[in-house]
Amino acid sequence: MRNWGISAIGGAALLALVPLAASAAPSAAYKIETVAEGLAFPWALAFLPDGTILVTEREGRLRTIRDGVLDPEPVAGVPETYVAGQGGLMDVVLHPRFAENGLVYLTYAHGTRGANATRAARGRFDGRALNDLEIVFTATPTKSTAAHYGARIAFLPDGTFLLTVGDGFNYREQAQKLDSHLGKVVRLRDDGSVPDDNPFVGRDGARAEIWTWGHRNEQAILHDAVSGRVYEQEHGPRGGDEINLLEKGKNYGWPIATYGIDYSGAIITPFTEYPGTEQPLLYWVPSIAPGGMTLYRGDLFPQWKGDLFNAALAAKEVRRVDLNDDGSVAGQESLFKELDARIRAVASAPDGSLYLTTDSAEGRVLRVIPAQP
Repeated sequence: MRNWGISAIGGAALLALVPLAASAAPSAAYKIETVAEGLAFPWALAFLPDGTILVTEREGRLRTIRDGVLDPEPVAGVPETYVAGQGGLMDVVLHPRFAENGLVYLTYAHGTRGANATRAARGRFDGRALNDLEIVFTATPTKSTAAHYGARIAFLPDGTFLLTVGDGFNYREQAQKLDSHLGKVVRLRDDGSVPDDNPFVGRDGARAEIWTWGHRNEQAILHDAVSGRVYEQEHGPRGGDEINLLEKGKNYGWPIATYGIDYSGAIITPFTEYPGTEQPLLYWVPSIAPGGMTLYRGDLFPQWKGDLFNAALAAKEVRRVDLNDDGSVAGQESLFKELDARIRAVASAPDGSLYLTTDSAEGRVLRVIPAQP
């Protein structure tokens, strides 16, 4: 495996909800190894109990890495995907009882140029193929843009899962409309049916699947089993990327309230806060263009335990967000700049290492482990 060197970088707090006075704790020393390369825009990773790693390629393929070797043959049985712009095959997540049922969940762009949507499906993985594929969710309404799909999944302790659905870029007003899935986080049972305790069940003019609303392009969502918190991360426009603490039924403001402006420089809204909407835990101005996110609970890097790690595309780094025990932000740190690469995914492996994917036509899967003294 290629070694990308050793680094110990001090952190500095950047703009958040309020200016941060504290700096992040000193960084751990690490080295970065190449696990696999030559992947077409690798988007997400999942770690199987037997050590196999599943990797999605945005171009529509699901790949396997076994014993550090990328299988040249893609997994069979993957659903047909609409590949354009930001759309393609995106998240891959294991069912919480994968060891018993073999179920793997995929999210992807479905449809055509004129009518496409975020979709989730599941199938049983036999080591080479997905079998018994079934669609569990398709966002409504469809859209004619190849952007802002969201498409991240997180399972909750009750066996339901959260799925992010982006606002479709040109449809941002839909984020404030409860009859649309666009700009929402939805909550579903593992078979795609609607839980009875979703906040808008039985409400006229509202989609029963909706769990939270007022989102833009949610690139990450996770449940922390230790604290019970749900963290969500989303792209702002020009500035205003956010990390939010999600609570069911809450409105997170887009596009009524934002810390960003339009790409043209135009003002989207005069409000950074608005009654009835939630403030982010943290926001970035200028934008770092966040990708995936993980909350580190491993043992290889004790200095990082309990912190959020945020892949950053435009900033070409991973941003560590140092969290206090109460979930508040203590500081930030810029990591892995030496790669000089757009980072799409950051994931915590079962052995305590961190895995990264680089966002390019010749993308890599990388592993971060402690440097030897």
